[in-house]
Amino acid sequence: MLGFQPYETFQLLIESGGVDRTNTLLIAACDAYARRGRPTNPEMEQFEALASRLFPIAGPQAKAKGAAILGRAETLSPTLEALVVANIGEDMGEFLQRSDEISEATLIEIIARGDVAAASMIAHRPDLSNVVLAKLFQMNSRKVYRALAANGAIAPRGAYLSALARSAQMDHIVAESLAERDDFDCALLAPAFFDLSDDHRIKVIKAFTNRQTPVAPIKKTIELLSVANQELTKALMKLFSENRRPEVTKLLSQISGLDEVRCGQIAHDVTGASLFVVLRAFGCSAYDGLKVLIHATSHDQERSRALADFATLFGNVTPESMAYLMSAWRGEVNLLDLAKPEYKAFTQTSRRTPMLAPAHNPVVEQAIEALARIGAKRAG
Repeated sequence: MLGFQPYETFQLLIESGGVDRTNTLLIAACDAYARRGRPTNPEMEQFEALASRLFPIAGPQAKAKGAAILGRAETLSPTLEALVVANIGEDMGEFLQRSDEISEATLIEIIARGDVAAASMIAHRPDLSNVVLAKLFQMNSRKVYRALAANGAIAPRGAYLSALARSAQMDHIVAESLAERDDFDCALLAPAFFDLSDDHRIKVIKAFTNRQTPVAPIKKTIELLSVANQELTKALMKLFSENRRPEVTKLLSQISGLDEVRCGQIAHDVTGASLFVVLRAFGCSAYDGLKVLIHATSHDQERSRALADFATLFGNVTPESMAYLMSAWRGEVNLLDLAKPEYKAFTQTSRRTPMLAPAHNPVVEQAIEALARIGAKRAG
């Protein structure tokens, strides 16, 4: 069989030898099968019979070693897969990573064991069926959800989208992985806003570009306060220019309807992303808003580019959408409503009139330079 001694010879060796000989036969047979390449059906049937006889009577170490070797074979039948999974032990992860094809039944059996490490390896695979995915999403494991969030082969739609969005609220690593993806609606990461990296916070805001949103509960609070934009921006600019961030926290707490802890995060966010959300929610224009952001942010070399991005965002996101984002921070909205057709982002590109990148927009750059020169004087 398989280019070496015939099946009958193995049978005689098993019957006449002890456990030691069985261990040697098992490892030799698995190695021969793994080296064979793609076997014929008769060869596979013969090896199934042989392996099914050898594995139960071999020693623990030989079982694990034989299963690890067998797991590297090009083709495994369901019977052989079951033998590998039952005996491979600590090498399960390598088997799940290296094997190009593993049957649905075998994957489901592994998941059913509740082995989080093995399930997370499965969650990284690009060939998962809906049945296997459903089993994985049912597991209450951060490690599994982190793998699912990073798996670009899994389309975030329907129940999968809901599960990933909920997981992102509880696990910043899941949130970061989803923010890296181009096929995930970053607006759904609003509750995890303050756990995200600087670039990903901007990505969340950009997800509200040219987008209608449901009415935000916090909008009524903003309207009742009726703070004059010029007074608000003047007060914030003065406080930020003097680095009086604790007082900024108190002011934001008084006017925004957010709790003091959240306002403290906004006041100390040197990226300016969360402050932009508040300013735009109150209807501030790019000119007035940038006067505040210039003093609130600390970007060094990337300062102009970041402020240019904010200048563009002032024109592309509505006060209503930023009020909705603030309501998401308070847990007052069901973000999955944004998946409805009427609330999906509207994007339209034109080859004839390509958009000018914000960082290279001379008008924006001139405005930022002018604001930088006069901001400190006006703050005084």
